[in-house]
Amino acid sequence: MNYQFSIEPFRKVFQAKGYEWYGNSPYKLNIFGVRDPDRKSNFFNDFLFCIYQNTWNDWVIKQWEATTDSGSYYLLDPMNVDGTAILVPDQYAGAYKIDLHAGKYPALCQRLKTVRVYRDGTKDDVLDMIPQTIQEGYFGINIHTAKEGRTIGRWSAGCQVFQNTFDFSEFMHLCKKHENIHGNEFTYTLFNKSDFHETF
Repeated sequence: MNYQFSIEPFRKVFQAKGYEWYGNSPYKLNIFGVRDPDRKSNFFNDFLFCIYQNTWNDWVIKQWEATTDSGSYYLLDPMNVDGTAILVPDQYAGAYKIDLHAGKYPALCQRLKTVRVYRDGTKDDVLDMIPQTIQEGYFGINIHTAKEGRTIGRWSAGCQVFQNTFDFSEFMHLCKKHENIHGNEFTYTLFNKSDFHETF
């Protein structure tokens, strides 16, 4: 989905939080997720965004359906003894690069810097984001795709996941443009929907 309205509501939220906003250079991507407040898992009820300037310095806003949460499969059966990973909202500057996700296909992978995650070890399908459980490290919180479908299932154990492959292909096309100009280093920022007030 493409938006025609002003980027200002988005830029103001970045600035209010002290996050870096990229502009004045073509295809320097502002990549961010917006998490829905509903803590019931297993649905693609979040959004991933990419805001950038094109070759003519026009601003472009892309929005895609996605999840920023783990699916029920891994919440009920965590891969980690401390619990399933849920990315903490923050800006992770320079933490990502284009690499092979699970050794299978190119995606944005968390390879360059650490991120912070909540650990949900309650083994139910409710997303628990308790500050005392936060860990920091290299956890492979990648940005990749699922196959077509309405539920997350096994597609996310903490990753940021596109609902369908067409949207993901469009996103990766933009990432390659970014890489060709700015190098293979990307920033990802995660927000809560409440951060944007009346934007949505």
